[in-house]
Amino acid sequence: MGTGHVTLQHLLIISTVLLLGTPVEGLVRIALKKLPVGQNRLVAGEDAQTFLVQHHGLVHNEEPQPPPKSDIVILKNYQNAQYYGEVGIGMPPQNFTVIFDTGSSNLWVPSSECYSSTSCHLHKSYTASRSSTYTKKGKRVSIHYKTGAIAGYISQDNVQVGGLVVKKQDFIEASFEPSITFMLGKFDGIVGLGFKEMSFGVKGGEIVFGGVDPNHYKGRHMYVPVTKKGYWKFDMGDVLIGGNSTGLCKSGCAAIVDSGTSLLTGPTAIITEINWTIGIPRRVSKACKNVVSKFGRQILDLLLKRMCDHIPIPAGESSVECGEIKFMPDVSFSIGAKQFVLKPEQYIVKIGEGDDTRCMSGFSAMDAPPSGGPLWILGHIFMEAYHTVFDYGNMKIGFAETA
Repeated sequence: MGTGHVTLQHLLIISTVLLLGTPVEGLVRIALKKLPVGQNRLVAGEDAQTFLVQHHGLVHNEEPQPPPKSDIVILKNYQNAQYYGEVGIGMPPQNFTVIFDTGSSNLWVPSSECYSSTSCHLHKSYTASRSSTYTKKGKRVSIHYKTGAIAGYISQDNVQVGGLVVKKQDFIEASFEPSITFMLGKFDGIVGLGFKEMSFGVKGGEIVFGGVDPNHYKGRHMYVPVTKKGYWKFDMGDVLIGGNSTGLCKSGCAAIVDSGTSLLTGPTAIITEINWTIGIPRRVSKACKNVVSKFGRQILDLLLKRMCDHIPIPAGESSVECGEIKFMPDVSFSIGAKQFVLKPEQYIVKIGEGDDTRCMSGFSAMDAPPSGGPLWILGHIFMEAYHTVFDYGNMKIGFAETA
């Protein structure tokens, strides 16, 4: 068996991946669009077949080659936050808008038999009777995400991605989608590009299968080994603010590269320090209020004046003054033997245009269980700055500056 790459470039250019068979002409491109910020990252659930891995060989290019003429699917951009493209299921193909998510491992779309969920009525649905290549399997499955869940059953059909067709691919027909996330999303379903162990403002970009496009990056990639199958997980070193160590990850932290996450998520201690440094308004913490209220009005008033008003809220959407961006520090991530630097204009998210533009921190706090140690999730903000190679065959991830 060969090897495969997935690469992510500015605005999520995934150039290579867990292959859908061997592309005769070389690279297979799927252009990406973006969806709005605010739906949180998704965490995959239980027993369903994984997409793009099962029954298919992988291709590896030892040296980057100029991209030959290849099939392209446009990826759209919606309010600079998430990427989505199109796949076809069945014969003739029934087309769906999907998120390509390296943070989960299942392919699902709404089923025509989803009657009770509003989300299904607002999006395209798969109708088995319209496909001549459909095979019934019927196993019931459910997937639990951080923002909700879906339930349905396994079916099998041909799946078209770009100009390639994966025959007899298992996928989930979702017959129950209670989450408001899926109801309001611009996408119909999800294509999971994670490992099978997880199963049960600008134009967008493109996803490229089968190789690495040298036009997408500068210099050479820094590769680090995948430390755990499931997510694309690796070991990362110190995080620096303006060249100064934050300390917590100096002896090492785990990190995940996830195309299903918009922001940069990390330990509360470091995120708070970053957001404090870049000038997040010191809003009153509700948790602080609840605690001190038990000890009397006098203590409460004192704490609100002297402490709670000065605690930034690391886990929420933290607004900053757009005019202050040029004065904010760089934030650097130590990966392998290299520092990967994010400039303020790269980690600050701008929403809206002209006089209505709002700016918010691209950092959000989330603490992993103590047994797992400190964890970072590097989402779109990092991928926009650094072309990312997901090398499945060699179990490694590579990063290089985007072109």
